[in-house]
Amino acid sequence: MTQHRIILFRGMNTGGVRAPVGEQRAMAEEMGLKNPRTLQASGNLVVETGMATAALEQAIETEMARRFDLKIAAMARTPDQWAKLIAANPFPKEAEAHPAKVVAMVMKDGIKPGALDAVQALCRDGEDVQAVDGVLYFWFLNGQGSSEIFKKATPKMLGMGTGRNWNTVLKLGEMAGL
Repeated sequence: MTQHRIILFRGMNTGGVRAPVGEQRAMAEEMGLKNPRTLQASGNLVVETGMATAALEQAIETEMARRFDLKIAAMARTPDQWAKLIAANPFPKEAEAHPAKVVAMVMKDGIKPGALDAVQALCRDGEDVQAVDGVLYFWFLNGQGSSEIFKKATPKMLGMGTGRNWNTVLKLGEMAGL
């Protein structure tokens, strides 16, 4: 059955990791993925496919390496998974008032043991982080730019994941038909 998939790339268009969005869409079409759409230039792709999630992630990662010479992690989610991610947000009031200050970090293979305690120890000045159903949710009272969390909370500490602010989370949901 064909359904939407939200695909997130870790670290796209940061630190020299580049794949133009038009070329990402062309790549997806050439892979047989339907109706590819991108959001911003930061590694957000929505497609329609019947592929299983793990197979889709592997195929995208392989093609990104072949086509762009990029070794990046791809995390794909179904609309149902995305709806659950939205509903599980432990910071709903904050997200409504300040959506750019709430971040959902989607994990590739889950949150590393001990990661939540380690990252909570980094919280300062009203910051908070919670884990719900394998997603890390961050509240940055003073914004991400002033936080030490993203400087120190690396994949080695947390596991492989990629974060999106709440505005982007909601826009991707809309693109996937939510």
